[in-house]
Amino acid sequence: MNKYPNSQIQPDEIPLDIRMDNVFKAVFTKETPESSGALTKLVSAMIGRNITIVSITANEQAIEHLGEKHTRFDINCRGDDGERINVEMSLTPDTHEPVRLEYYTAKLFIGQDIKGSDKEYNDLKQTYQIAILAKKEFFKDKAFFHTFKYYDPICEVSLDGRTQIITLELCKLDKIVEKPIGEMSISEKWAVFFQYLTDKKKRDKINEILEQEEGIAMAGQVLMTISRDKNERDRLLSEYKSAVDMQSKMVSAKRERDKEILEMMNNVSSLEELEALKQRLSKA
Repeated sequence: MNKYPNSQIQPDEIPLDIRMDNVFKAVFTKETPESSGALTKLVSAMIGRNITIVSITANEQAIEHLGEKHTRFDINCRGDDGERINVEMSLTPDTHEPVRLEYYTAKLFIGQDIKGSDKEYNDLKQTYQIAILAKKEFFKDKAFFHTFKYYDPICEVSLDGRTQIITLELCKLDKIVEKPIGEMSISEKWAVFFQYLTDKKKRDKINEILEQEEGIAMAGQVLMTISRDKNERDRLLSEYKSAVDMQSKMVSAKRERDKEILEMMNNVSSLEELEALKQRLSKA
């Protein structure tokens, strides 16, 4: 029996899209048992073992970085054994997403403090970067779920390191969503929930998943509570629209600037003029 009946989506309802990263953040960082329980279940499913989340920080991207990509609200949390875990949803992933993930995984790992006479390298905790990527494929195989670790492919030896990058490519679920629920793994159920939540044609399948999986039902209950609250719904939609508008304006401004520079370069007739233009642009 579903202990979270309010998670069920009615035929005439339009839930907020959980792939919008501010909605994702709102669902998994509320100070409620359902929200924290859902995050614990999600992380456990992604890393392949049970873990309890003991602290959560919802990070918002610094304003100076807003032009680099669509604003992303990541969830930084810690497990009961001190594990460092970062979870993020991206509706429109960065073009260079894999190397971006490697960079932030490294920052998360080295952010641990092992200074002092009572600390050593072995005190470093497991670190997980979990990225749910919605609208773009990054890896050439057909698998939607990947776990990346340090590994020697020639000798087939693992470094047995303490960092992992875990990715879900939601656009690779066409065949998985057609499987019976009973044949889906827990990671597949979470992925299908994220990708097809707002698809009315898949409403029965989503409700069946919500009926069977407690962690996903917790997330669904929080999401539908938010979706049914007009003020909260309008706030999140407005917040997302503002972030997208800001990015669009910054991209447009950059394109106009690039166009102006190209026109100026086309009017250069000598190396001296080109050098003078470079110096002028460097001071701009």
